[in-house]
Amino acid sequence: MAEERKQLVQQILLQQIEVLLEAENKEELKKLLAEQRSSDIAEIVQLFDNEQRRAVFDVLEKGISAEVLEKVDQATRDEIFDLLDEKELQTIFSELGCDDAADLLAELPEGLSEKVLKNLPSSDAAEIKKLMTYSEDSAGGIMDPMVISVPEDATITEAVNKIRSSEIDEDFYSIFVVDKNGKFLGDIRIRHLLTKQEDMKINELIDPDTIYVTTGTDQEEVRNIFRNNDLIVVPVLDKNHRLVGRITADRIIEVADEEAAEDIYAMAGTEADELEDVSVFRAARIRMTWLLPCMIGTGITSTVLMFFNSKYDLAELAKLYTVAVAFVPMIAAISGNAGLQTSAIVVSGLATGHLAALKLRQVVSREVRVALLVAISCGIIGGLVCAVLLNIRSADKTVQTINLMSAFGTAMFSAIMVATTLGLFLPFLFRKIGIDPAISSGPLVTTANDSISVAIYMTLALILAG
Repeated sequence: MAEERKQLVQQILLQQIEVLLEAENKEELKKLLAEQRSSDIAEIVQLFDNEQRRAVFDVLEKGISAEVLEKVDQATRDEIFDLLDEKELQTIFSELGCDDAADLLAELPEGLSEKVLKNLPSSDAAEIKKLMTYSEDSAGGIMDPMVISVPEDATITEAVNKIRSSEIDEDFYSIFVVDKNGKFLGDIRIRHLLTKQEDMKINELIDPDTIYVTTGTDQEEVRNIFRNNDLIVVPVLDKNHRLVGRITADRIIEVADEEAAEDIYAMAGTEADELEDVSVFRAARIRMTWLLPCMIGTGITSTVLMFFNSKYDLAELAKLYTVAVAFVPMIAAISGNAGLQTSAIVVSGLATGHLAALKLRQVVSREVRVALLVAISCGIIGGLVCAVLLNIRSADKTVQTINLMSAFGTAMFSAIMVATTLGLFLPFLFRKIGIDPAISSGPLVTTANDSISVAIYMTLALILAG
């Protein structure tokens, strides 16, 4: 009900904005947009053409423009970048925090990003450049460099005064404590500053077991640390253990969405880059990059079938081959899906940091037992289906129904076990060599499963039934 109400409100807002745009009533449009959340405006801007987007950005306050630009998808943002001139971009980027500015500047053409940086305040520009040196998928790449820190010998009164004098417009829940060299010692929750004596030394309240991450920590690992420890904020340290930033829970929600989307794209055989451009040619090129190798893979499967056809060209075996080929799609589909189920479980475990998925021995022990039960069940059921279909098909006695049924059941069992083994070990292998494990569930591996399962089936069918 709440979702339906939200959609109705957005639909009404969309219609109101469209009416004002058509009437070119800028004053009323400005008033209407000033009353809306930036997230709602961003969703609507994504539905507009460039002319309408230009009109909307003409009346938006610069602070809201910056928030909208940050919240639209990348394809829309790239088009908006083309609509804005250098001065407008400079004004909008000056409204962004250094971490958000660094993320968006990385999407601009190099020459334009340098011009925008040059016109920003020197302190902000230096901070943004530093952030852009970190990998975008690391803790350094997603952190906010704005932190409040106090020396260990400060009092609570001095810490409170430091908070009051800090120019920070983000919510914060704790302050960090550093030594005279800037090295991180721990944090103190804000509630302690409100409940303890004003002259108490900060070092008496430090939590020495504060969880932290380093600038090189992968964002997926950071996400798992937040989830496993119910964190709201975590400090980020450099290689010398100096405090350089912080990551908050709201940023981790964005990271979780990004990681989930990347895994879905990889498993589907495409890339997140497809959303960076509205061009259908770009999208088609990205998809074909994955589909062409799959076409080659299916060609290998066809070659396997042709090999068996030429190998057994006697009249009786040719007839047997014709019957056996009819069941190839069933073998390929069932074994391929069984392998996909296993790899999906493993990939999900690796992505979420689930301990069972990080211990190969435990995963193998469980998944092999599951695969055995599935393979035996599918082998028996598949064999019976094969026998029934053969009897319905024809009364031709040259085809050895019992033998072919046994061959089919055995092949189904073997193909599922092989596919499950690939689905089990490939994610771990890919993770070991630095490749996204989600790719192991994609079309390339599925195609390899098809070729292997078909080869197993045809070999057993023509040997056992022939």
